[in-house]
Amino acid sequence: MSHLFSEFTLQSPRGPLTLHNRVVVAPMCQYSANEGQATDWHLMHWGNLLNSGAAMFFIEATAVSPKGRITPACLGLWDDATAAALNDKLSRARHLAPKVPICIQLAHAGRKASSAAPWHGGQLLDTSHGGWQAEAPSAIPHLEQETPPDEITAQGLIDIEQAFVKAAQSADAMGIEAIELHGAHGYLLHQFLSPIANKRTDAYGGNFDNRTRFPLQVFKAVRAAYSGVLGIRLSATDWVDNGWTPEETADFAARLKQEGANFVHISTSGVSAQQKIPVGPEFQVPFAKLVKDKAGIPTIAVGLITEPHQADNIIARGDADLVALARSFLYKPRWMWEAAAALQGTVEASPQYWRSLPREAQTVFGSVRVGQR
Repeated sequence: MSHLFSEFTLQSPRGPLTLHNRVVVAPMCQYSANEGQATDWHLMHWGNLLNSGAAMFFIEATAVSPKGRITPACLGLWDDATAAALNDKLSRARHLAPKVPICIQLAHAGRKASSAAPWHGGQLLDTSHGGWQAEAPSAIPHLEQETPPDEITAQGLIDIEQAFVKAAQSADAMGIEAIELHGAHGYLLHQFLSPIANKRTDAYGGNFDNRTRFPLQVFKAVRAAYSGVLGIRLSATDWVDNGWTPEETADFAARLKQEGANFVHISTSGVSAQQKIPVGPEFQVPFAKLVKDKAGIPTIAVGLITEPHQADNIIARGDADLVALARSFLYKPRWMWEAAAALQGTVEASPQYWRSLPREAQTVFGSVRVGQR
């Protein structure tokens, strides 16, 4: 059996969560909610990717408050209406697919909130175009020409922390197996970590201890309220001089592990328009390896991992414990089936699809063979 199709177990206070292979579907914003509420688009999208064969499916960045949305059309989980809509679409999608663990990414966009959807330009929206006043660690806009966000007050920090806790409790009540906090890509928790976005002069700004204080505070509050598998996504570098660094990421991951983190998901960038990213195959994998080696915590690698043997080699080398694919699954939702055929692995899929495979891939669906009645 290939390394990619070996099992991996994530431990939590509630108990172990065993994944049947080493591939997860990364969270991908769909910008298709209605006032934060999941729609039929999500039903279709989730049902499709729950049939991908991946070991776990991550729900997109889900805002813990209306002000925490990236766009007016972002998914949310902050009240009864958003919880009911999410639970309805997710339960229906899960009913139409094999049993696959779900992880929901809970997020707050900070100064990158109140933006247009990417296909509408992604620019900051004013109130006359459906936008709102954003909030952030410091009153510094992401782009110089944008309206500065409000600096979050002491009470505001408490409110945001409690919003994360409430959303985690709602997700738990739905039977979602894991939670990932979004601390990457220039959103609120990353903004606190990065000296580029965080210029506070109180206990939440300045040195490493202060800049990590609020993200760690949020994590600890969620951990106290939620006993399932809990992790965080981090940008390992800002790709900007004098920004957040890989070494700081590894040190922060070690602290998170001490506070009960069960995994870290290592990406990069997002906090500055000045970033210079050397994009190429596996360009973020070395950061995942650094964090895994230094912090000793289960680690997910992501970023231009596109081929089965490439993904298998990442696991075989010990660079990461799991690999996450995002756009590859949008373009090719059955990527895992091809990987199983190439690496002699097996996947779970709905029986309606069992006869779809070419003859050379007949054993992909466990013991089921093409043409078997």
